[in-house]
Amino acid sequence: MSPKVRNILLGLAGMLLLAVLVYQIPAVKSRLEWRLDVFQIYVKNVINPVGPVPTALPVTPQPVTSTVVITNTAIAQSAPSITPTATFPPLPAQASIVSPPYEKQTANNCGPATLSMALHLYGWDGEQSDISYYIKPVSGDRNVNPEELRYFVRTQAGWLNLEYRVGGNIEQIKRLLAANYPVIVETVTSLNPADALGPTDDLWAAHYMLITAYDDAKQEFTIQDSYHGPDLTISYAQLDQDWKPFNNVYLVMYFPQFEDEMKALLGSDWDPNLNRQRVLAATESAANDPAASGFDWFNYGSNLVFFERYEEAARAYDKARELGLPLRMFRYQFGPFLAYFHSNRNEDLLSLTNYALGVTEMSEEAWLWYGYGLYRKGDYDAALKAWQKADSINPNFFEDQARNAMQLVQ
Repeated sequence: MSPKVRNILLGLAGMLLLAVLVYQIPAVKSRLEWRLDVFQIYVKNVINPVGPVPTALPVTPQPVTSTVVITNTAIAQSAPSITPTATFPPLPAQASIVSPPYEKQTANNCGPATLSMALHLYGWDGEQSDISYYIKPVSGDRNVNPEELRYFVRTQAGWLNLEYRVGGNIEQIKRLLAANYPVIVETVTSLNPADALGPTDDLWAAHYMLITAYDDAKQEFTIQDSYHGPDLTISYAQLDQDWKPFNNVYLVMYFPQFEDEMKALLGSDWDPNLNRQRVLAATESAANDPAASGFDWFNYGSNLVFFERYEEAARAYDKARELGLPLRMFRYQFGPFLAYFHSNRNEDLLSLTNYALGVTEMSEEAWLWYGYGLYRKGDYDAALKAWQKADSINPNFFEDQARNAMQLVQ
């Protein structure tokens, strides 16, 4: 081997070693892993496009081939105890809360980043990675649910309480801000085209934001947006539009000693059952409007699921799918999986979870319910593998649902 060739090979080996060492730097590794993941997904969808959300299969009665009991823990066990509030005092024309230290989100981390900013207003000194460690330890997991954010606060920030409700409105947010409570909402955002799944991607995605001020004269809120920047503004009308696909869900934290104040601020919505009863009636009315959208029917279905009215919910989701939904809808909301499972529409469950996994493979919720569909079909080995996959994505999965499921076949 000539000295020149040897030097070239040594140089290449040195560059390779340097690249390996640089890749071990957490910040570099995180960014490169994310870009590589996006590239692989894009190539896969160029070859085999994921396509639009599938419509419902023809409904035919199907016998239950196995018995699986899943307890719905969402419904409060106690009877409603809050008297509906008819009126609230007039609100000031504007109100604001001191903005927290801004935290730029890492990839797919708007939930933990937004919660981190909110927690800093209550004396917390952590960062988004501390939250991710508990509720989305795998960076490829592209979603956290309101339940998971509440779980973190109640288990890791025990000096605080967090509640979330659906059917929020502009006045409710203003009322909370005027009382010095920041509000987290889940809304729609448009993805950067560089993050597209493929050439036909609708670029529709969910996004958490922290609201810290309002101004009636300008008809706008001030938001802390972990993706776009601090102290941005959004109009009341735009928020209303972007909020709807997520059932107008909102999250608010408070010190336990101020629970009575929070009850007064939320009125009848303090009670989860009364909140859902109100929103169920509203979404039923919206769904029956001739101009109803897929989101109207989806929200109606989700509120029916809360009350375990699964067959009605399944039909509402059927209509939502017929009218059209964004391809990432089932990355963030999983009511249809429950509705189709409990109404014994197993083929729809398998079809929809398989579609969801084609869009977002790293989804513990989709793998969990895909496993239940396989289990009910009698494919126990495949069901176990699906539940193991769910567990590997999120070993801290809320209430250990994947591990509980695995006990069915072990």
